[in-house]
Amino acid sequence: MSISLSTTGRSGLVYLVGAGMLWGTGGLLGTLLGRATGLSPIAVATCRLAVGGLLLVALLAATRRPWPRNLLAWRRIGAVAVLAATFQACYFGAVAASSVSVATLVTIGASPVVVALLEQFTGRRVLDRRRAATIGLALSGLALLVGVPSGDVGSTGLLAGAALAVAAAAVFATVTVISSQPVDGLDSMTTTGLGFTGGAALLAPLALTTGFAFAPTPGSFVLLAALGLVPTAIAYTLYFRGLPDAGPGTAAILALLEPLTGAALAALVLGERLTPLGLLGAALLTAALVLTSNQSRPGEVA
Repeated sequence: MSISLSTTGRSGLVYLVGAGMLWGTGGLLGTLLGRATGLSPIAVATCRLAVGGLLLVALLAATRRPWPRNLLAWRRIGAVAVLAATFQACYFGAVAASSVSVATLVTIGASPVVVALLEQFTGRRVLDRRRAATIGLALSGLALLVGVPSGDVGSTGLLAGAALAVAAAAVFATVTVISSQPVDGLDSMTTTGLGFTGGAALLAPLALTTGFAFAPTPGSFVLLAALGLVPTAIAYTLYFRGLPDAGPGTAAILALLEPLTGAALAALVLGERLTPLGLLGAALLTAALVLTSNQSRPGEVA
């Protein structure tokens, strides 16, 4: 009786691994787009949500996919829109207050912890020793890979950045947990397309304070399209697709593929080099991801 459950769980893992790896291109593409256009990080994030969402909406219209017809589906879409906009605002607020390393380390590192606590408190899944050890191994690897905060960040900025990053982690954990429960008449593509389009509309007033104007070039349009398509439209569609099968706890840990992939791309494309501690962190993080993929979901029989 566990064969179908295991097969379903494994298919969910494939989607989540794909999402995590594609997310890893987001930092590189966003950096290149910012350099090419001079847009602020929050403006880049808004463009990312808008382009990714609208591309999927256009695809839904072209394929004549029926729109959701029940109130619960539209509530889910609205929740994703609000959470997507809030996540971007909190994350880039953390970057501005502290540093990229603080924002990345706390946001991505705290997410699986918050998901585990939510599952524990709601009774969805017990946080056993094996799972706790895997999360600890993943966080150790992430800390070594991303690096500790530099001394240039003051205590006030560090605390403010950490608080905003924890808020971003809580938002990501919330969208992960609620999206793990399927809604009748609502698929992952529709959720991503409509949710992110709405999120971009909510985030736009904040981004307007920094400006959207830039000199259009073929290169900047290619980068903008790639940022909206690869780590946004495709990656999040895969993530929402794999969530119900693999579960939120597994999804949150596999999301740590993002900094791992990002570090590899930064080394290959931007010429950045990992320190020995960074390489050790990558190895620990990889081990945690492998352990996660081998752990059964609740209800499965190994």
